[in-house]
Amino acid sequence: MPEQHQIRGRRASEIAADIEQAVASGSLGPGSALPSLRRLATDLGVNPNTAAAAYRLLRDRGVIETDGRRGTRVLARPAHTPRDHLRFEVPDGARDLTDGNPARELLPPLADALAFAADEQLRTPVLYGGPAIDPGLLAVARREFTADGVPAESVAVTSGALDAIERVLQARLRPGDLVAVEDPGWGSLHDLLPALGLRMTGIGVDDDGPLPADVAAALAAGAAAVVVTSRAQNPTGASIGAARAAELRALLAAHPDVLLVEDDFGHAIADSPYRAVCAADGRPVTDHWTVIRSVTKLLGPDMRLAVLSGDADTVDRLRGRQRLGTGWVSHVLQRAAARLLTDPSVDRARVAAHYSERRGALIGALAAQGVPARGRSGFNVWIPARSETSAVVALLQRGWAVAPGTPFRLKSAPGLRVTVSGLDLPEIPALAADVAAVFRVDSGRGRLS
Repeated sequence: MPEQHQIRGRRASEIAADIEQAVASGSLGPGSALPSLRRLATDLGVNPNTAAAAYRLLRDRGVIETDGRRGTRVLARPAHTPRDHLRFEVPDGARDLTDGNPARELLPPLADALAFAADEQLRTPVLYGGPAIDPGLLAVARREFTADGVPAESVAVTSGALDAIERVLQARLRPGDLVAVEDPGWGSLHDLLPALGLRMTGIGVDDDGPLPADVAAALAAGAAAVVVTSRAQNPTGASIGAARAAELRALLAAHPDVLLVEDDFGHAIADSPYRAVCAADGRPVTDHWTVIRSVTKLLGPDMRLAVLSGDADTVDRLRGRQRLGTGWVSHVLQRAAARLLTDPSVDRARVAAHYSERRGALIGALAAQGVPARGRSGFNVWIPARSETSAVVALLQRGWAVAPGTPFRLKSAPGLRVTVSGLDLPEIPALAADVAAVFRVDSGRGRLS
């Protein structure tokens, strides 16, 4: 395949910058082939070591990949591709079930909590040199972690779950390290890892979470880190059960040098209990671990805050790097979050019941139509499908916008993600009937299962 861009530059940094600019502008699209090192060096009249250094820079930046006989190519989703790059516009009149957002009507009002936090700031201003964590939020986090069997001696606060994952991985890993991630799994995480210069290997997921055989294979392949979702896995709704957690702990105990990152995606909004993978009887099973809990599913996506607990060395590294950058997460936000997390009117059981009722109703209605679907916790349902594109288009024609599975998948089978947060119960039978009708029509054409 001929290159769409004439690469220029004499130094490694110049060559890398030229290619990265071509990718950003679209001159080199996702999957575009790049010349071999020898050919690039010859074309530019530079030393092969210079060409190799340029490609190494681009790999570390998450722009390209080198894959044996396939050669060097632009990544399918380069690091600087916007996170919503694959999201399509939902036309007027269509029911939007694509966004993965919590139910708006369940989000608590913020005014009183923010006013409280502002008053606290007047009484005890947070200044340079002060503590990074608000004592009230720290107390709430430690109480909840401890209740769930998670050691909570070392706690940090970040600007959301993805920020926490990024900081933890940067604290412990080096570019080129292999990270085991769920497949299908959180698309934002799949995009983040190449941006950090990290390699990915997928681990399958069933209703009980990551498949032990796949985790064992990833560990045998040299994975330096394993990232798992505790509850409300995005996109499948998986929730790690007690037996599965025990299996995963046993695997990780045999590899104590591997970093474990638990993202408790469904904290405070899932009806399934948390089952710790990081620890048994309050004792960690691996040397380096973290459990991350974001408040955004309960309090709203703009409450950009997550708390994490982990081993002392990892948390200390994270805090040290945080001090060199942002310094800390605003204490106004921390105090407001702590206030809301302890407010009796913020009814977690009601929130969990809302999502559970809609998930159960949709999965049941689909089953009655002969369509299998998954979703044990959280606010998403996953529907396996042969052809995502034809199903998405056909459902859109019937007034339903659902998310294709592509942004969530590495090598796993295709599917559709349906966010049930905003669904009204009376709508569900019609949605299930339309899904079944679309699947039957397209199955007859050999495109769906």
